[in-house]
This record gives sequence, structure tokens and C-alpha cells, in this order.
Amino acid sequence: MAGHSKWANIQHRKGRQDEKRGAAFSKLAKEVTVAAQMGGGDPGFNPRLRLAIDKAKAINMPKDRIDNAIKKGTGELAGVNYAEIRYEGYGIGGAAIMVDCLTDNRTRTVAEVRHAFTRHGGNLGTDGCVAFQFKHCGQLIFAPGTDEAGLMDAAIEAGAEDVIASDDGSIEVVIPPNDYMAVKEALEAAGFAAEFGQVTMKAENEIELAGEEAVRMQKLLDALESLDDVQEVYTSAVIDEA
Repeated sequence: MAGHSKWANIQHRKGRQDEKRGAAFSKLAKEVTVAAQMGGGDPGFNPRLRLAIDKAKAINMPKDRIDNAIKKGTGELAGVNYAEIRYEGYGIGGAAIMVDCLTDNRTRTVAEVRHAFTRHGGNLGTDGCVAFQFKHCGQLIFAPGTDEAGLMDAAIEAGAEDVIASDDGSIEVVIPPNDYMAVKEALEAAGFAAEFGQVTMKAENEIELAGEEAVRMQKLLDALESLDDVQEVYTSAVIDEA
């Protein structure tokens, strides 16, 4: 099935992540700790930890830092107990936003998230106000020029839910969240390495923003992502970089 062009948007997102690598280390270390705390320190038996370690390695986080984060989660090293919280709201043009946080101080976190929304033209909503607009899934994006037929056959055999070809030639593979790592590794073994991958909340209906609205929305997203307690920001907005 065909979808709109998204390659430039994905490349832009990757670029912004690279710029924030130092902050990403801290956020992923926190995620590794919580994953180990909830499911144990063996990634072979803890899919969430396995995914967190994979993400940490993807940005070249030092191995000793990953190991220490695991030990904090299992209690081998002193650490902080974090609570998982999700906030929902609206951005520019009514675009939906979900913000996943790990925090040791809920009062501080909600105040910071609310301030970011308000300052940049958004509105913090109530629980469930936009969650129905997103689907929890794994997502792999392959570069234009990838063998679509071959990838589709390999993806379906590996257990993917859908394969979506975009107008610009990039291909998206949608995966059940619990099968993400298994499908990713099966595709790599078949010779298909994704340019970008994540377990995410994928917007069912996207809103394209351009011009001033795109600029304002990006500022809101940047403000949310810069908060120490924020792990992930999901949105239905597709920002035109032209």
C-alpha cells in the first residue's frame, strides 16, 4: 500500500537525535535501568531491556555505562526509583501529542510539561484525550531503492503486520511491538538493514504542517524533548521542512 513521502522527515528526526546525543545517553541509561528493574538484568529474557540496550548501542553509548544502568535496575548499584507517566495534549493545528516520562518527582514533571505546552501554543489535555489516535507498534524505515518485493516477502515471513511504500521510495515495515527485535534481526539476516527503527506510538491519521505552523510545532516538540524527565514524544504532526 502507498503512503505519503516521509524520508526527509525521518532524516531530519535522525539529525536532531544526533545533535542531542549527550542528553540521549542520560535518557537511555534511565530506560535501561527501569527495564532491568521491571524485568530483570538478562536481555535474553527481558525484551524491553533488549530493546533499550539496542537503542543505546545505536548511539554508541559506552558499554560500562550500559552495564552500570543495568546494575542500578537490578539493585547491584545504588540508583533512583522512577515512575512511568504519560501525558497527552494538543499542539499546533490540533495535532495530537503524547509525552512519555520517567520521573522521581511527579509534581516537578507535570509542571515542566504543562509549561512547555502552554509557552509554545499547545494544550495539556486529560488522560486518554488523544491516545486513541495512536497505535503501539514497531517501525522500521528502509531507504529509497530498497528491493520492495524482496523486503515485503521477508517481512511477512518474519511476522510483520504491514509493509508501506512511500511516494519517495522509502519503505516502512510495521511490526507487533513484542516482535520488534525478532523481526528486525530476521530482516537483517535476510540482507535488509533499516535506516531507522523504533518501538513507537504511530499516529493513525497524520496532520501535515508547513510554514509558520511547522516552525511553531517544532519549537513545541523541541521544548518537550529537552526536558530531563521526558523519554519520548509522539505526535500526529508531519512537519514540512521545505
